[in-house]
Amino acid sequence: MNIITIDNVCKNYKSKMALRNVSLEIKKGELFGLLGVNGAGKTTLIKILCGLTKKDSGSVVINDFDLDKEVHKIKQIVDISPQETSVANNLTVKENLTFFANIYNYDVDVINEAVEIFDLQEVLNQKAKTLSGGYKRRLSIAIALVSKPKILFLDEPTLGLDVFARRELWNIIKKLREKITIILTSHYLEEIEALCDRVAILSCGKLLHTGTVAQIKEITGSQNFEDAFIKFVEAENE
Repeated sequence: MNIITIDNVCKNYKSKMALRNVSLEIKKGELFGLLGVNGAGKTTLIKILCGLTKKDSGSVVINDFDLDKEVHKIKQIVDISPQETSVANNLTVKENLTFFANIYNYDVDVINEAVEIFDLQEVLNQKAKTLSGGYKRRLSIAIALVSKPKILFLDEPTLGLDVFARRELWNIIKKLREKITIILTSHYLEEIEALCDRVAILSCGKLLHTGTVAQIKEITGSQNFEDAFIKFVEAENE
């Protein structure tokens, strides 16, 4: 069952075409990767799906809601954890979670669940500004989950983290995939390969291919995913 259906979506910024007739289907419960170099159109597409930017043409249906007519309903079921860690630095971890839980009128159970999933017990009373990069990123994603979204967008979730913090976050993301649909963007190709059920490759606003990592490597005759990705992008730019 598809939870997101995108049909021929276009978006222009003055003279630049950010998205060119992108059509894509994402299944409910899928961990889906959006892959592309800077300027490929990933962020624009996410903003459109979250109702933060208007498309110029095409259609989008999310959880059976039409983006053009029911954007307010879509905003109630999606959330995003941006590249920039989104936390209140002068509040403790618990205060951050409590603040957002209060916004959505959720009780303490939501906070306790987030603390358990992201293993935040030992830093619960620490101010966010004193946390390591790994814990800050965990808290930022935990905050995005407080709204109980059906769809979570993770934009470069492990950017700047060391290899150990990155792997710890991978394990958490794998647990989350059992509960919600996740759309992940990352420049770390090993991250995409390790986590995603399927991947969409974008270049210059155009969708080049959608499939599993194994399928993409097979189509390009590549032994590793990085070579396969480069072949797709270079072929488009020739």
